[in-house]
Amino acid sequence: MIEAKEVYKSYEGLPVLKGINLHIQLGEVVSIVGASGAGKTTLLQILGTLDQPDSGSLKIGGEETNMLKGNKLARFRNQQIGFIFQFHQLLPEFTAWENVCLPAWIGKKDETKSKKRALELLDFLGLKDRINHKPAALSGGEQQRVAVARALINEPAVILADEPSGNLDSKAAGELHQLFFDLRKSFKQTFVIVTHNQSLAAQSDRQLIIRDGIIEQ
Repeated sequence: MIEAKEVYKSYEGLPVLKGINLHIQLGEVVSIVGASGAGKTTLLQILGTLDQPDSGSLKIGGEETNMLKGNKLARFRNQQIGFIFQFHQLLPEFTAWENVCLPAWIGKKDETKSKKRALELLDFLGLKDRINHKPAALSGGEQQRVAVARALINEPAVILADEPSGNLDSKAAGELHQLFFDLRKSFKQTFVIVTHNQSLAAQSDRQLIIRDGIIEQ
């Protein structure tokens, strides 16, 4: 599903990633752990095609992402990668279902079908009675589940999550972690998760430990 080979990345001459190699299978839940500044978020941004490596290759679903540029890369990212952020990044003026629909609308998908899909996802995530609420009227855990539904709307090949439970209390964090495994079971979804949460990392199929820009074997 994801294959990175000899990925290097520096910022202003400072090496951050120093030859990353990884292979993630379809349906795996993989956690990336390590100390602050080790390169975890930089790696996730490259896996999400939000940033480009200085050298090396990245394949997602067999597609060589380094060969995609401009609109083609943006279209690939919209269709094949879902993102979950620590602070939700929901638009405050939109309702739950409208926030979920945004990636589908950006991808110019049919509006009626997109709304139907959004409502199905929100129902699956236990938010059937909250679809018309705006983010300010939702709890932190509910907002994060809306963000999960948004990440799933285009049926992407992989979900990338950056500290997804870092802003949640322990109960909501536990529910979110279980949700990832429920989604893997129901949709064969692949997750790559940067986390400091040891409980989530321990539950994952694999932990990739990154230290000083290199994944430890």
